[in-house]
Amino acid sequence: MPLAQHEKSAGGGGHGRRGGDGRGGRGTGGRQPRRRVLRWSATVLAVVILGTAGAGYLYYEHLNGNIQKGERSSGDSKAARSKANADGQTPLNILLIGSDSRDSDANIALGGGRDNRGNPPLGDVQMLIHLAADRKSASVVSIPRDTRVDIPKCTDPKSGKTYPATNTIINESLARGGAGCTLATWQNLTGVYIDHWMTIDFAGVVRMADAIGGVDVCVNQNVWDRSTALAHGGSGLKLTAGTHKVKGEQALQWLRTRHAWGSDLLRARAQHMYLNSMIRTLKDQSIFTDTGRLMDLAEAATKSLHVSEEIGTGKKLYDLGMQLKAVPTNRITMTTMPNVQDPQNRDHVVPDGNNAQKMWKLLRDDVSFDANGKPTDAKQGADGAKKTTQPSSPPAHADGQIGVTVQNGTRTAELAPVGHRATAISDELVRKGFTRATPDGSTTPAVSDTVVRYPSAELKGDAERVATALGIPAGSVERSTDVSGVTVVVGADWREGSTYPKQKAPEAGDIPENSDAINGADTKQCMDVYQPYRW
Repeated sequence: MPLAQHEKSAGGGGHGRRGGDGRGGRGTGGRQPRRRVLRWSATVLAVVILGTAGAGYLYYEHLNGNIQKGERSSGDSKAARSKANADGQTPLNILLIGSDSRDSDANIALGGGRDNRGNPPLGDVQMLIHLAADRKSASVVSIPRDTRVDIPKCTDPKSGKTYPATNTIINESLARGGAGCTLATWQNLTGVYIDHWMTIDFAGVVRMADAIGGVDVCVNQNVWDRSTALAHGGSGLKLTAGTHKVKGEQALQWLRTRHAWGSDLLRARAQHMYLNSMIRTLKDQSIFTDTGRLMDLAEAATKSLHVSEEIGTGKKLYDLGMQLKAVPTNRITMTTMPNVQDPQNRDHVVPDGNNAQKMWKLLRDDVSFDANGKPTDAKQGADGAKKTTQPSSPPAHADGQIGVTVQNGTRTAELAPVGHRATAISDELVRKGFTRATPDGSTTPAVSDTVVRYPSAELKGDAERVATALGIPAGSVERSTDVSGVTVVVGADWREGSTYPKQKAPEAGDIPENSDAINGADTKQCMDVYQPYRW
């Protein structure tokens, strides 16, 4: 899995960066985590093979003992679980985090920054893997480490310390409550329910890269990522032009390199290339028929990964790995969240408005990032999880007797909430005969898609009646313990107008142009080297 690394930036640090000696850049957490997932499949297959010999149980327990586990979510987040498609299948979302932890001699030797031993780790590499409900495609999104977002209130599960909500760059979330806080931050930003998280540090990346036996990477020019007059530090990566098989510390250098590519965003591209190449390597090798190799992979994976507790056994990781392994490489798409420069700090970025929202909607609606599937696959993703457009329960009360609360959830990571939006919609409901509709100005949640919530089964029909009156699809009506009555939360998809706008159904492969997409089957990708770092 890709690593997460943190590098000192040229000219000194902003939020979330540490000083240190010669670190070459943020880590990339996405690619290697997948490998691990695939390795996990290999891992437990080894256990199965050994099980036929008598030592299987003890070895399985040994592997389980290697695994470090943590709480899935440690922050305030209300993302709803994905709904099943027509065949009863649900998507699977896994957050991969690369940590720049300096909590061991091995991590300090690899990452530098001896003075930072024991400091809270930063999540410098963050990738979300979305495995489609039908398990026929996988979409990966990286968020740059310097993306300014809302980080919710989080409680560190180890220390019990509570951190207040804040607005800062996303890599700091890991130090404000662990991986569970990073997961909650992602859920609030995207509206996507995330099932699991996995983290890896510098030493883990090296172990995994060695166990795989090397991954092919490519540069168009000779590259040497080292200190220059432009920037201090560097990963130390030094390669001649062409294709090279990297493993161990050299793989870590590739994943950490930033200056030689020219930017953090290009580092994400290099990490995506590595991850795609790794997946192809694992698929091409005869790992599943080589018991000794499987054991090596099992040891490396279990010692390298820290996972959310609900997948903290070899069997569960094996099951997860087998699902990922089944996805064809041409149905895997690596992307970076569309972003623009932060108006508050030129060294940071923020999500790119409608383009970022479009990407999140594709994930929420389980629509593949590639267009290589069959038309029926695309339809099932876009429509299968969509519920019927007609109400399913009769209202329990007349319109004028239904109590309705309206909340303004139009705030996004880039945009402030629309003023008086809750009042405008509650006034519209009153005009339509819902005379007990009132705005709630006490809270301004951030909700991507407009939703009508109700607390108990007897109010479902009332909630559907309100949704129908406003033109909101019945599929956007949901039961929730967070409300005491029928509640309309006006989302970022409805910032103007009194009737809910018709939403265009997302199409497979229709991803934003500025998402820097790379298909898993593309073997021709090669990194350009920034001129000062050529030799």
